[in-house]
Amino acid sequence: MRVLHTSDWHIGRTLYGRKRYEEFEAFLNWLAETIQQHEIDALLVAGDVFDTSTPSNRAQELYYRFLCWVAASSCRHVIVVAGNHDSPSFLNAPKELLKALDVHVVGSTTSDLEEEVLVLRNEQDAPELIVCAVPYLRDRDIRVAEAGESVEDKERKLIDGIRTHYAAVAALAEQKREELGGNIPIVAMGHLFTAGGQTVDGDGVRELYVGSLAHVTAEVFPASFDYLALGHLHVPQKVKGSETMRYSGSPLPMGFGEAKQQKSVCRVAFDPIEGHGRAASVQLIDVPVFQKLERVKGDWDGISSRIRELSAMASPHGLRIWLEVIYEGDEVVGDLRERLEAAIAGTPMKILRIKNNRIIDRMLGQIHAEETLDDLNVNDVFERCLAIHEVPEDQRPELLRAYRETLSSLYEDDAQAQ
Repeated sequence: MRVLHTSDWHIGRTLYGRKRYEEFEAFLNWLAETIQQHEIDALLVAGDVFDTSTPSNRAQELYYRFLCWVAASSCRHVIVVAGNHDSPSFLNAPKELLKALDVHVVGSTTSDLEEEVLVLRNEQDAPELIVCAVPYLRDRDIRVAEAGESVEDKERKLIDGIRTHYAAVAALAEQKREELGGNIPIVAMGHLFTAGGQTVDGDGVRELYVGSLAHVTAEVFPASFDYLALGHLHVPQKVKGSETMRYSGSPLPMGFGEAKQQKSVCRVAFDPIEGHGRAASVQLIDVPVFQKLERVKGDWDGISSRIRELSAMASPHGLRIWLEVIYEGDEVVGDLRERLEAAIAGTPMKILRIKNNRIIDRMLGQIHAEETLDDLNVNDVFERCLAIHEVPEDQRPELLRAYRETLSSLYEDDAQAQ
């Protein structure tokens, strides 16, 4: 049994206003070829298929075209769970139709755990894999709010709710395995933030729950899982060093901070070992670079030198390179944009973002014309509002917590369900 684990496609995501549909299409074409080349039997997509709960027509076209291609390939099963960026009702809408193609979609948890515990069968109708397809567990799915709760109480209830849910699906999966007989592997999926997980600045990974401590430890997951396929974190990584508990990471760099990161998907093979249960072996398959990103930092001499090197590399082959330029020199350069535009003239390079740290420093933290909302996250903006309105320091922590709780509620509101 050969399984491919991927997540966090974020189809439709832009980068500083630049659309990336060509990249998404190139990745999905590559993924389809990889499935065929490696003779994959089941594809697991662990959330954040789309970047927004209201994906564009082009994003939907890429998604459904890919599913049709995979359904016609040698891959027997596709399992898709929703992430925190996805609309549960949007993903679920065609689920009955997609079942006919052996594409199983779980947009949200329900009172019926049978919907999350899937028994996959081979061409001879024999069970070959049990998948606990757990989507992103929203706060309202796993915690009952009570008046007067502290932040610590909320966090404890969230962790307990996640632990209880995974214990329940694991128990049902084990029951099904016992009823079916045989040495059937159990794979679990999830979209969450585990304790110690690695992130990169600017990758757009949101805190899932109110409170910074609501990260799940590896001990939450039952030992009966032979492999745990996680989504949400964009850096490919193991959970607590385990070979069989992994984040596949995003297949495309979500920002310039991930530009030098090797992206990959996980190929998981199950080889029954006589008398020793199931054994999962994991191989990382590198994802090619479909659009080169480059972050150029330093003083003017360093920046201009690096741009010349990139130009010499890009121009003969027509290689498109998107640049982020961060000026950190001591000299104040007022015409930085004009110099940069002249430096890349006639090349296939495009500058998507310029950040002039020297100017920003001289303005003593005030917003400069070259500092845009792209440079700030939503918490930065709120904290600046508190400062501008001279809100007392002792009141700010509680206001910030209330603001984050409001944001979390907005993010979890499913616009497509109206």
